[in-house]
Amino acid sequence: MLAPNTNFTLPRAAIEADGTVEGYASLFGEIDQARDMVMPGAFLNTLKQRGLRRIPMLFQHDPSEPVGIWLDLHEDLRGLYARGRLIPDVARGRELLSLLREGAIDGLSIGFKTVRGRFDPKARVRRLEQVELWEISIVTFPLLPGARVRAVKGDRLPSRPRPAARTRSWRAERFGPVRQP
Repeated sequence: MLAPNTNFTLPRAAIEADGTVEGYASLFGEIDQARDMVMPGAFLNTLKQRGLRRIPMLFQHDPSEPVGIWLDLHEDLRGLYARGRLIPDVARGRELLSLLREGAIDGLSIGFKTVRGRFDPKARVRRLEQVELWEISIVTFPLLPGARVRAVKGDRLPSRPRPAARTRSWRAERFGPVRQP
């Protein structure tokens, strides 16, 4: 497992009661932590041939953990947009809705097979020109840091108040104040 890349800032998910989630499962032109870059048009054949119902919504890429259905999958200028609904009658779907509401999880990740790609040895990046999309998962650590659930539709929950900022650093608490020479 790769360590998550934390050098980015993303908006928190907005929560809605009906369990509808939306966000980008893949972003065009961005290099993920496996050095893959999905190119525009990579998903068109799969979306045309398989349709929505043949691309499952899973939890952590586990085929034994379907958690919902996709209502809309399409490419736009930014990437692969995904909008779906968690199924509340599925225990994991209810759990995921709670985790999304609290901001504990918000990653999206694609499971795919490369159909056509080319490796750029200079940049050490594999450009994925066509992929067979197998599934889209809600995950803890997406390989592409920007692939996130942007919203969960329904009644917005009040955000929890954040604890007051601490004035002392962990270092000062452990080792005492830093002395200036």
